[in-house]
Amino acid sequence: MTSPASAPPADILTQPGSKIVFNAPYDDKHTYHIRVTNTGARRIGWAFKTNNMKRFGVDPCNGALDQKESVIVAVSCDAFNFGQEDTSNDRVTIEWTNAPEGAAKVFRREWFQTDGMVRRKNLIIEYNP
Repeated sequence: MTSPASAPPADILTQPGSKIVFNAPYDDKHTYHIRVTNTGARRIGWAFKTNNMKRFGVDPCNGALDQKESVIVAVSCDAFNFGQEDTSNDRVTIEWTNAPEGAAKVFRREWFQTDGMVRRKNLIIEYNP
């Protein structure tokens, strides 16, 4: 039997499921909202990362979700010169892990630094010129 601390975190559901599309023009900031749902039976901690911190912002960038709970996260893309910057690998990544048994519903970076499993999901960013 697997102990709760070493059990892999359940799946999360993101809406959209695999990509974010930003539409032109890119001379102003754009914001796209993502719903993140914890489909499992345990509280999780989650955190967003991006491969381009100058261009993208995420609010809130981390948090804790109880079982079957959802949160809306805003991903923003700042103005930039489309076609003059490399956008081919742009993405945001959500990582999540089980919260320790009895932990308060407050995100803790330490949850990701224990022996528990951390899962990851990439959302590709596409640009519609």
